[in-house]
Amino acid sequence: MAQAELLSLAGRRVAFTTPQTDAGGGGYGARLHAILRQRGAHPVPVPTIAIRAHDPDLLLPFVAPGGLDAFAALAFTSRSGISAFSRALPSSSPARSRLHPISEAASALPFTVAALGSDADLLDAAFLSRLCGDTAAGRVSILVPDVPTPAGLVEALGSGSGRRVLCPVPDVVGLREPPVVPGFLAGLEAAGWVAVRAPAYVTCWAGPRCAEALVDAAPDAVVFTSTAEVEGLLKGLDAAGWSWPRLRARWPRMVVAAHGPVTADGVRRLGIEVDVVGARFSSFHGVLDALTAKFESD
Repeated sequence: MAQAELLSLAGRRVAFTTPQTDAGGGGYGARLHAILRQRGAHPVPVPTIAIRAHDPDLLLPFVAPGGLDAFAALAFTSRSGISAFSRALPSSSPARSRLHPISEAASALPFTVAALGSDADLLDAAFLSRLCGDTAAGRVSILVPDVPTPAGLVEALGSGSGRRVLCPVPDVVGLREPPVVPGFLAGLEAAGWVAVRAPAYVTCWAGPRCAEALVDAAPDAVVFTSTAEVEGLLKGLDAAGWSWPRLRARWPRMVVAAHGPVTADGVRRLGIEVDVVGARFSSFHGVLDALTAKFESD
């Protein structure tokens, strides 16, 4: 961490609605909590959505031997998707060395694995070994777009020319599906890809008591990292007999921060004014930099 970031939020009570786990892959909420602590803030977790494991059989057709041979790319829009897909992959034991989703039979064809920002850290040698083994590894490339958004990923993948791309994404339960994933799939189709949606995990509402911690938190700020979190918060406030205008009236100095422009647009569509937006959104440091600048300017 740069010296300027150290203790940049010292003493600030920062609430965040990010889910705490991602069904086994190390939750976004835990990462944001740790960064807030590094900056001297008092983190206030208010998870309003939960990430659950999906039926693992749904990914079996794609992780079976040769299951990806008909595809030219594997595109992840979240860390949770990578974690879920990784758990479904076969082991890399010698006994299974010829049972990879990308088989030796297709080893002459190029294949791209794409992810956003720091999520690509999970696409390590162990992941690739289980995906294609050693024989096909030379034709597999990792793509991380310069702009870490689904639209940036579509642009980085370029023209599909009728090729197939597998997209492990969530099923949304109990909430309206935000437009991010449908927009991503539509963007791929418009770029000439045949986008295949694979249900990798479940995003659901955290329950009727999920917003209670924010009501009494006296927060200096609240950070939203996805549109679904905001819908979950509004649903939780309603279940607790509250509303967003009433909460704002209780904590009028609470700063609303969004992790990047895609999230900010979604927050505004749900009727919540956004005070600051992270301009560097490949990691959570960007939104916290923006939050720090806001406090320093007030």
